[in-house]
Amino acid sequence: MAVPQTFALDAMGGDHGPEVVVPSAMRFLGKRQDCRLILVGREDAIAKHLPRWAAHDERVLIRHTSQEVAMDELPSKALRGKKDSSMRVAIDLVKQGEADACVSAGNTGALMATARFVLKTLPHIDRPAIITAIPALEGQTHMLDLGANVDCTAEHLFQFAVMGSEFVRAVQGLTMPRVGLLNIGEEEIKGNDQVRAAHELLAASSLNYVGYVEGDDIYIGEVDVVVSDGFVGNVALKASEGVATLIAQMLKRRFGRNLLSRLSGLVALPVLRGFRTDVDPRRYNGASLLGLRGIVIKSHGGADELAFEHALRIADQEVRSRVIARIEREVEAHLGEARALSLQPSARVSA
Repeated sequence: MAVPQTFALDAMGGDHGPEVVVPSAMRFLGKRQDCRLILVGREDAIAKHLPRWAAHDERVLIRHTSQEVAMDELPSKALRGKKDSSMRVAIDLVKQGEADACVSAGNTGALMATARFVLKTLPHIDRPAIITAIPALEGQTHMLDLGANVDCTAEHLFQFAVMGSEFVRAVQGLTMPRVGLLNIGEEEIKGNDQVRAAHELLAASSLNYVGYVEGDDIYIGEVDVVVSDGFVGNVALKASEGVATLIAQMLKRRFGRNLLSRLSGLVALPVLRGFRTDVDPRRYNGASLLGLRGIVIKSHGGADELAFEHALRIADQEVRSRVIARIEREVEAHLGEARALSLQPSARVSA
């Protein structure tokens, strides 16, 4: 009999903690009978939100911890002083092989620092990167890095492209994902030195590289993976979230102005509901920390039950598709390819 997949959940992380994590986990478990969940955190707080049936279900385990990482806590403080936090123990379970993946809605900086310290990076990967899906006209676009690395070399961007391409191949089933490098224009003279150097590396690789893309191509362009440094990527992501909120609030205000507007809103309700579903950020929740020797998924701190469940589904997809092994293999292959073309990325930067 196959060993069930096991997910370690940081039950105390995020703005809502076990109030959201536990019910979301139970919803996920109801749809996936062949997995186990380890709820990590204060046992009394977790048990308070568990349904009665879960107390007797061997698929539900509780790992008690005595500490928590605050959402505004310094990553260095969490790393040094919170070794029995729900976040640290959940990641430790992945390191020890007791869990196949960790999902946390906790402090992003602390999660990245702790995961990198505990799990380490894959061979030939200098830095982990954060990737997530963004709604687009033709389905979705995956973008990385979204905030883990503010300053990146050309070699880092090249590694991100390889990881992102293989990630999308694994979870989306695309044979040759189209990879674009985010820039301020499509002309070859545009961009800083790092972006132009990364462009040369990518153009000489066997990735399905389509060249430079601009910000609007994230949503309407013919590209599956968009690569950038963490500063630019995070700004683009937050700007997108702001625009989505702006559009939703403006539509609500317009349709609520008077009786005629409200009647028009009723007629347009099916379309508006469909639009809301298409761009609902909860259905895109769950960012992956790529490049580590274990699967770690970052949920939005304010996630509700639907959003956190989606993050769990991302973890499930990655475990099933063996993302880590595939990324490790592809990175090695593309580095060998770069050596053959005399475009070998420079020596690894120190952690």
